[in-house]
Amino acid sequence: MTPESPPSNPSESAPKSHWYSHYVLFVLVIVYIFNFIDRNILSILSQDIQADLGVSDAEMGFLYGTVFAVFYAVFGIPLARFADVWVRRSLISMGLFFWSAMTALSGFAKSFPQLAAFRIGVGIGEASASPAAYSMLSDYYSPKVRATVLAIYSSGVYIGGGIGLFLGGFIMETWNGAYPVATEAPLGIKGWQAAFLAVGIPGVLMAIWVRTLREPKRGATEGLIAPEHPAPWRVLGTELASMMPLFNLIALKRVGASLPANGLAALTIAAVALLLMEITGNVPQWVALGIGIYVTFSWAQSLKHRDAATFGMIFRSRALLYTTLAFPSIAFVTYGVGYWTAPLMLRLHDTTPGEVGMYIGLGNALGGLIGVTLGGIVGDWAKQKHPAGRLIVGFVAIGGTAPLVLWMIYTDSLMWAFALNFIHHIFSAAWPGIPPSTASDLVMPRMRAIASAYYLLMNTMIGLALGPYFMGQLSDFYASGGMDPATSLQTAIASGLLIFVGSAVLLMMAWRYLPTDERTRLDRAKALGEIVD
Repeated sequence: MTPESPPSNPSESAPKSHWYSHYVLFVLVIVYIFNFIDRNILSILSQDIQADLGVSDAEMGFLYGTVFAVFYAVFGIPLARFADVWVRRSLISMGLFFWSAMTALSGFAKSFPQLAAFRIGVGIGEASASPAAYSMLSDYYSPKVRATVLAIYSSGVYIGGGIGLFLGGFIMETWNGAYPVATEAPLGIKGWQAAFLAVGIPGVLMAIWVRTLREPKRGATEGLIAPEHPAPWRVLGTELASMMPLFNLIALKRVGASLPANGLAALTIAAVALLLMEITGNVPQWVALGIGIYVTFSWAQSLKHRDAATFGMIFRSRALLYTTLAFPSIAFVTYGVGYWTAPLMLRLHDTTPGEVGMYIGLGNALGGLIGVTLGGIVGDWAKQKHPAGRLIVGFVAIGGTAPLVLWMIYTDSLMWAFALNFIHHIFSAAWPGIPPSTASDLVMPRMRAIASAYYLLMNTMIGLALGPYFMGQLSDFYASGGMDPATSLQTAIASGLLIFVGSAVLLMMAWRYLPTDERTRLDRAKALGEIVD
């Protein structure tokens, strides 16, 4: 896959047929399925990995969440900015190839640091996909169905997560049954390592298919055609420099940003991180998260001087800021519960990884598919009734998820737990199409990928980096007080649901400002110096 420039002929780059738009959506859903197979398989493999590598609950939360999330977030912004100026289908293809290769290499990990290094690679690769996909789909479909389309794309989260649990449990159990003595297995690998290999290799081949998609014209669906950028690779280099520690200082000085302000932010973040290290005793978690927060601040500081219009459209829209806090706080629960449900079932009930992977995976996939699709449809319908109507889906997600998750983790019946896992996903999966479609509605077409990446960054840092880790850390804390491993994890999950109170407040604030911010989008862009035809 070689570098290329955006197509110069609009007729070649903006296919009009509905069938081709649906075909692109279908392919991108498959990409997202691969994304979450590779990401979520760690959940069902965790018990064997912990036993093999001697890893605690908090460390597994760190491995699944923080170490992945920080690099996903750090590279997500530059790659999203690149998606706004380069060929999006090629970027997605290259990212898919890379993260699938890193997943396969995870099958050769012999230690916790090695596995963490490969998960970093998975995070970097996966950062290329969703901002570019959101942008492509927004140019293939009308804004009137944007939430529905992005919700269908987001169904890959639940289908892929479910398939990852099923395949992971099945492959691990089958491999361990066939080779009970690891030294006698091919290459001396164990069941959890074989599972990584089995799900990683097909993604490498899928990357070739993605590369054949046609690139749509930016802004075509809204009559706001964005001109082609003359130097997309220079943009990528600039964005990477603005995110990388030390290099970012050179980039900040070049654009005239305040280095003392950057230094003060770095010291403040370091002080808070040191305090949290002292409280939790976990150094890697807060070092990684601190770095992630610092580079995000540096990127925003640089963006303000390099592209004031994009900075203003994102950070001066109270509706966008509250939206990109509200939904990631919901993701705190969904990522945490999504990761720890399988380990909890194995601890609480007399069952096997294969059985848990099959039923939990099926429930995640089917419930998530129903929930995210209905959420998108309801969101688009509600928006026709009220400018902020899509946000209703967030309230529905909170109201349905909390009681059903509590019922699921405290029931004595394994079959009821499996059923409730399916039912709660109809609610907990309803919202992912809402924030990216809202972000797209609040910015100009050339800013869609970067706005989506900012949302994904917040979703990753709050939801993925903190949700699984926080519940794992609480589980270790409760266990240190005398609880058994099952009860401690059960209590930790229940405690994590309390964040929904803050989610509801943030949603109400977003509801208040969204109608005005969307109505004044073009005026705000013009006031920031954007040329609007």
